[in-house]
Amino acid sequence: MLELLSNPIAFTTLAGLLGLFVGSFLNVVIHRLPRMMEHDWHAQAAELRGEEPPAGERFNLATPRSRCPHCGHQITLLENIPLVSYLVLRGRCGHCGAGISKRYPIVEAVSALLSAYAAWHFGFGAAALGALLFVWAMVALTCIDLDTQLLPDDITLPLLWLGLAFNLGGTYTDLPAAVIGSMAGYLALWSVFWLFKLATGKEGMGYGDFKLLAAIGAWLGWQMLPLTILLSSLVGAVVGIVLIAVARHGRNVPIPFGPYLAAAGLIALFWGEAITERYLGML
Repeated sequence: MLELLSNPIAFTTLAGLLGLFVGSFLNVVIHRLPRMMEHDWHAQAAELRGEEPPAGERFNLATPRSRCPHCGHQITLLENIPLVSYLVLRGRCGHCGAGISKRYPIVEAVSALLSAYAAWHFGFGAAALGALLFVWAMVALTCIDLDTQLLPDDITLPLLWLGLAFNLGGTYTDLPAAVIGSMAGYLALWSVFWLFKLATGKEGMGYGDFKLLAAIGAWLGWQMLPLTILLSSLVGAVVGIVLIAVARHGRNVPIPFGPYLAAAGLIALFWGEAITERYLGML
């Protein structure tokens, strides 16, 4: 088995297939985790008011089984094969014929491609395992933030601690750089938040963004933070201008920043050192 995994082509293929099935699970996380958080908020609010928590069907990542949102048809195992089922069903529910969101195959395909590239880039070992976890977390956080403008602590905080754990042995950077990176990542956006709020009286971003950048700093070290912040800010600014100019997106309508941080974090993970070295070589 180890000989098989040490083969770059075999390892890349297996990682891509794993990413495909993990992407299917990430679709469940993206859809259900915000609703689980909302249920918990309502339960906590009821407890503070001295009331009974609202009754309802048990709802978590495993229960109830996935269903068609239009007719309630339970998705069978054969209807839930990543990508294949979507293509066979031609993007429609096998029971009522209603359209299935393109989000599902896109998330599965992106997870598979990024997983395969992570395996190819790092090769078999701890760095590849960590990169897979990092990739999957970034995919989930991106989609949740796009849908709800939330970056759940249930993902960002474990991601931060995992980054520090992987760097105990210097997988991506040394531990001091990882610890400083987590602190500096949080404080950098926390400072921007308060400067913007003091200047305008408005909140420019959420606390989830601070935690996500802290997690990226924990994985990649403080050295990658300037590149991550620069890339995320540039992409965010360009997308924001395009949305305002082309899509008539209101200036006061908030744009989630998490997806840009996630994209910049992935770029820094795979190519951060090469980009930084080339930039410094041009000076």
